[in-house]
Amino acid sequence: MDIKRAGSIASRRGSADWFSGTVWADGIVNAPAPARVQAARVTFEPGARTAWHTHPLGQTLYVTAGAGYVQSWDGPIRVIRPGDVVWIPPGEKHWHGAAPPRA
Repeated sequence: MDIKRAGSIASRRGSADWFSGTVWADGIVNAPAPARVQAARVTFEPGARTAWHTHPLGQTLYVTAGAGYVQSWDGPIRVIRPGDVVWIPPGEKHWHGAAPPRA
């Protein structure tokens, strides 16, 4: 058993290789093998977003605050709000981020 105490893991700034604008990530779960569970709280400052990317096992987004956008390759930009859950299938090229006026 491993307990990570609240506040014991430092926030890290998102890499300019993967994000435009200012993005902060706080790790929540990074389970060791054979588990594949990972979770992070990622905070996007207004207008910040990811680069186009894919995930081999897919990605779930759970919006906790603010207003944001998500877009699949060749698809429309879609608005996402607190409480929304977005499932992005394996290999689907997409980006996501904050709407310009709000984090």
